[in-house]
Amino acid sequence: MFNPRDIIDIIAGNVKATKNPFGIPKFLVNQWHKGVNLPQQGDAMLFTGLMYQFVPYIEKSTAYLAKYEDTPLAEYIRYAKYVPSFLSGLGLSMITPGSEKKKYNTILRNIARILKASKVDFFYRPDLDDYSGVLLYDLGDQDGFIQHARYVAQKLKQAGVKKLITVDPHTTYALKVLFAKYADSQFEVKTYFELTDFQSQNGHRRITLHDPCFYGRYLELSDVPQTILAGLDIDCAPIKNAGPFTSCCGGPAESISPKLSTEVGSRRVAELQVPGEKIVAMCPICLGNLKKIGADVEDLSAVIAGCIGK
Repeated sequence: MFNPRDIIDIIAGNVKATKNPFGIPKFLVNQWHKGVNLPQQGDAMLFTGLMYQFVPYIEKSTAYLAKYEDTPLAEYIRYAKYVPSFLSGLGLSMITPGSEKKKYNTILRNIARILKASKVDFFYRPDLDDYSGVLLYDLGDQDGFIQHARYVAQKLKQAGVKKLITVDPHTTYALKVLFAKYADSQFEVKTYFELTDFQSQNGHRRITLHDPCFYGRYLELSDVPQTILAGLDIDCAPIKNAGPFTSCCGGPAESISPKLSTEVGSRRVAELQVPGEKIVAMCPICLGNLKKIGADVEDLSAVIAGCIGK
């Protein structure tokens, strides 16, 4: 296990310097919208929080952490905070495979397709789509989170944004609960699957749906995707530990201890494999971690988008 203080210092320093935990310029991270005809005005703004975009970088950086965990070299991680954020960010961007970036961009494009098929009056502004800062809160840097959250909220307020459509549980919780508590911001927040509303008979399959902790325990939204999927003729297999009692994928621990993350995630994969159906995740952290452990898993957005007529 790495010293949590060292990891927190690195992440907090990157967020302060570049507004994201990896130090990568946003124009390099957020490219999914390019070439997609998205409106720039509407009733609600699609807010990705950059979480899906970060997954390829998370996978690359944690692979290095896993290599050096519990070795003498682990002590040197503390010196990473002295490297300028933009330099380390550019380096990480260069060594992260473009094919992986495209996979996660496709997920966001699927979500935009779902919103269009559901006749949702939404828009997208990449200049207003920022990282929520939720990892700072999760790791205990409350002051850093509050400072960053107020920055993000102020940008949205100045642009007149009142309604947000989110795509992942971590950002949803941050905007809906934490921003209201710490950033004096009351946005109307809905997940994209809560707004999914179209008819289809293309589903006709059975899946195993993994509930992420934030949707299952804290936001109590687990029943919503199941209802949406049932309307698309897709059944969810019953599993042990679901809804408010869901088991963690192990992802939240990967920056501190990749070994612990794999141990926790392996137990969850074993539970999810019992029904023998395709495993479906609805969180970028869960998706990346379950895949890393070896699970055959796809994103909820791909399942729903697959039901959209030609």
